[in-house]
Amino acid sequence: MAPPIPPTLPTTWTGVVVFVAGLMFLWISASTPVYFAGKFVKGTLASFSDAMGATLGGTIVYFLIFYIVATSLNTFLGIAATILGIDLAIIAWLMLYRRAFNTGWLGALGIVVASWILLHVLDLFLIQIFGVSIPNFMPF
Repeated sequence: MAPPIPPTLPTTWTGVVVFVAGLMFLWISASTPVYFAGKFVKGTLASFSDAMGATLGGTIVYFLIFYIVATSLNTFLGIAATILGIDLAIIAWLMLYRRAFNTGWLGALGIVVASWILLHVLDLFLIQIFGVSIPNFMPF
């Protein structure tokens, strides 16, 4: 069995437009549950722009911290570097949600858990109605 071919970036203008539109759809799809979870936890103080900023910023922060810790400490810690990278990335992600929604640690954790549940429900809805699924981009 041949190894899977890694995805490549599009090379045509049509491909770039479809790629960017797909990324925007994913960003909005991931931000919507975060918005409703933020509304549930913070009430009327949460806005959709807060949710979009937290979703984009959380993704970037999570990836950067995980990648930097896992790759830079891999030679010293082995697989423990990956586990440490995940732990530190989750803490940084929660810190970003705390800041974006002006809430405490439990509020940030509540927003994350509620948004994962809502995202899963949205995914089930998309599968049942349209036969498509949101790509698996959960951190675990």
